[in-house]
Amino acid sequence: MTIEDTPPSGTEPGPEAAPISGNQRRKMRSAARFYAVQALFQMEVSQQTVDAVIREFEDHRFGAHYEEGDMIEGDPALFGQLMRDAVNWQARIDQMTDRALVAKWPIARIDPTLRALFRAAGAEMTQSDTPPKVVIAEFVEIARSFYPEGKEASFVNAVLDHMAREARPEAF
Repeated sequence: MTIEDTPPSGTEPGPEAAPISGNQRRKMRSAARFYAVQALFQMEVSQQTVDAVIREFEDHRFGAHYEEGDMIEGDPALFGQLMRDAVNWQARIDQMTDRALVAKWPIARIDPTLRALFRAAGAEMTQSDTPPKVVIAEFVEIARSFYPEGKEASFVNAVLDHMAREARPEAF
């Protein structure tokens, strides 16, 4: 969905609005997860509130057009839910992440991008019905996009697998 397809605020799409395909919906959900990692990172470094960051991303990132390329439209409902759940359940998610990390590397010592990724993934794992294997696959791909040359994707996979088995053992 592009900005041009989005109705003005406060209006409903008319009968001419095309429904969103399943593939486009999956892309929007993936984009929302990616944006949630970026937004959680931004919150940590800038000390902005969750509501301020959500507004900024929805207004200036979702579907934005830049010289370097266009940003895909994100699923605002999933994005907002991930953001609020990551903030509201941060202590529980961080504790779960700590248990999945090696004892010498508590969550406070890891890269802030990975910390944001674990918080977003942990929020979806613990507060939604999304199958854990889907959450893991989606966030491993996000890790690959942030760290294309590194081993972080394998690390993320291992940590998220441990977190998923703790949060949703019935799914395994």
